[in-house]
Amino acid sequence: MKLLLIVFAFLSTLFVYSQTDTTNIEVNDTLHSPKKAALMSTILPGAGQVYNHIHSEKGKHKVFWKVPLIYAGLGATLFFAAENHVIQRNLKKEYLLRVNNNTGSTTYFPEFSIYDNQGILTLQQQHSRNRDLMLFAFIAVYGLNVLDAFVEAHFVEFDVSEDLTLSIRPNMQNINTPGIQLALKFR
Repeated sequence: MKLLLIVFAFLSTLFVYSQTDTTNIEVNDTLHSPKKAALMSTILPGAGQVYNHIHSEKGKHKVFWKVPLIYAGLGATLFFAAENHVIQRNLKKEYLLRVNNNTGSTTYFPEFSIYDNQGILTLQQQHSRNRDLMLFAFIAVYGLNVLDAFVEAHFVEFDVSEDLTLSIRPNMQNINTPGIQLALKFR
């Protein structure tokens, strides 16, 4: 009997309708979103900075100048990572061809002819490490791009008016004790 009542109560709620609200409430959300700026910079580097510049007051924040710096940093780190990778790969080929040839003196890349086998291995490890560091630098520049867009988005609506002042003045506590007086004035 209890099971029948539970099933009846459950099935009766399937046909229950509530009133529909005919009033239209429009929410005008004009707040600048730091999450949106960070997401835009994650998808396309520099897009968050442009988004922040568009939504800032005229003449207040000029953050679009950061976009060329972002692309210069990303491009430079990617270029040096690729260059170190190519050199590291050529050094590895040179070493393997020397070892497989068993002479140790035959060179296949003329720029490496002045190095012995140990020198080739040392250079290969150095360029491999430099390549890895450049990839970490690329990730760091990319992350700083997103972080900058996120932080700058918080400053778009930040109030820096004349009413906010910090004044520093010399002060004498008593005749023999000099000091500094800090006065912070809010609106």
